[in-house]
Amino acid sequence: MAKIVVIGAGLGAMAAAARLAVAGHRVVVYERMATYGGAVGRFERDGFVFDTGPGLLPLPAVYRDLFLKTGKEPLEKCVDLVQVDPAARHVFADGTDLLLPNASRAGVVAALNTALGPGTGDRWGDFLVRAREAWDHTRRPLLEEPLWPDWRMLGEREPYPAVPHKRLLRTRRARTLAEVGEWELRDPRLTALLESHALAYGLDPRATPASAAVLPYMEHAFGTWYVRGGIRELARALHERCLARKVEFVFDAEVTGIVEKDGRAAGVDLADGTVTEADFVVAGVAPEVLGQVVRQSAVRSDGDVPPRRVATSRLTVLLALRGGRPEGTAHRTVVHTEERESELDLLFGGVSGMSAHPTVTVLRPDDPALVPDADHEAIVLTSTVPAGPDRAEPEALGRHAEQLITTAERAVPGLRDRLLWHEVRTPADIARTTGSEGGAIPAPALAAGDGGWLHPSNSTGISGLFTVGGWSHPGGGLPHAGMSGALVAGLIVEGPEFRGSQ
Repeated sequence: MAKIVVIGAGLGAMAAAARLAVAGHRVVVYERMATYGGAVGRFERDGFVFDTGPGLLPLPAVYRDLFLKTGKEPLEKCVDLVQVDPAARHVFADGTDLLLPNASRAGVVAALNTALGPGTGDRWGDFLVRAREAWDHTRRPLLEEPLWPDWRMLGEREPYPAVPHKRLLRTRRARTLAEVGEWELRDPRLTALLESHALAYGLDPRATPASAAVLPYMEHAFGTWYVRGGIRELARALHERCLARKVEFVFDAEVTGIVEKDGRAAGVDLADGTVTEADFVVAGVAPEVLGQVVRQSAVRSDGDVPPRRVATSRLTVLLALRGGRPEGTAHRTVVHTEERESELDLLFGGVSGMSAHPTVTVLRPDDPALVPDADHEAIVLTSTVPAGPDRAEPEALGRHAEQLITTAERAVPGLRDRLLWHEVRTPADIARTTGSEGGAIPAPALAAGDGGWLHPSNSTGISGLFTVGGWSHPGGGLPHAGMSGALVAGLIVEGPEFRGSQ
């Protein structure tokens, strides 16, 4: 039995802790904050309850596997998991209103043909077939296996089978998600639908490789899910599973250094001056935090890990409303920007400022646990914003929050008239919670793009030190966090020869 120290209590870290404890190891988690969950937070006021992090759960099979393999009770016995239907409502710039059914390719095709015109749904359906091929080629190396030592091969190969496009006597194939929309979907609304999946993760569709087609495919193939009481309930259930497996948690405990002995991680230094010895250390923290406790050169180098991308953050506005949620309201609505190029330039082009017409996601859960009574409604608005205080000063963020509310009125008429109060969560709040620079949020790993959309391996240059969570392989997102926990546990239990689940 080994003693293992885990730094941080995010979902990826807790997933690793639970699996390692089941394997017979003694696991202690040190978390600098007063609670578990990392970015999966909760805000409560006046009987209203809000998720401050992710609001929906894609690919729940990852957590079903985790709960199955760490205890007798399956995931559905620990949380109330429900499928969201319709999966989403989309309000496009031209006013077109679209409802998409959950996990039904035929239903999605029919809905698109009806709302956007004959042929549009068929083009989207053909795109999903190609996206599935990209998913089949990348699922194992990007989700189920440790990062390949020759990771550059993942960066060199574009798995999305783009349709040949003839232009100026030349035949070209889409290399970016934006080119897929322009050349294959050929409708600005379909393009907006496609690109919204990338934008939700802070990815610029003009630069993101075509392999990002797997993001909408995952939603259509595996459905969109919600945990009643909010996604924070998933963090609670995972924390309780860890406790049941005898994982020890120490909160308000900041790790300030990694103890090394003979070139190997041998424990951690704590802010109170104590030293905890360990056989392995698992760091579930942002790169900036890890860099403060260990020599950065020992963790990363240009020769053995993918390069890092500049990440964006998220602005969240929590709305407490008088009046109940109307029956038949979609759980999630995406209100698309009226100024695509301007929004993308402001987010990714180094242009100062924020879009006056941002793309906004509106979450309206049908969940009595989130409101004081049936005569009130809790709504969460989110929008991608630049990371870092130099790009997003508090005054500008306050104005941008007002713009989010104005934009959301396109989907929720009379919204301001019903508003009791609102609370804003900024990149600075994310930075305080997670330690990430500027409140940056990691995106999922993607193939192609010269490796720029991959994340560093879970193993590091220091023997016995591993990384877990959104800033390491396989990247950001709830399912990816769960998979990172499985990969780290496999590498520790089975050793470097571990190649993932079969």
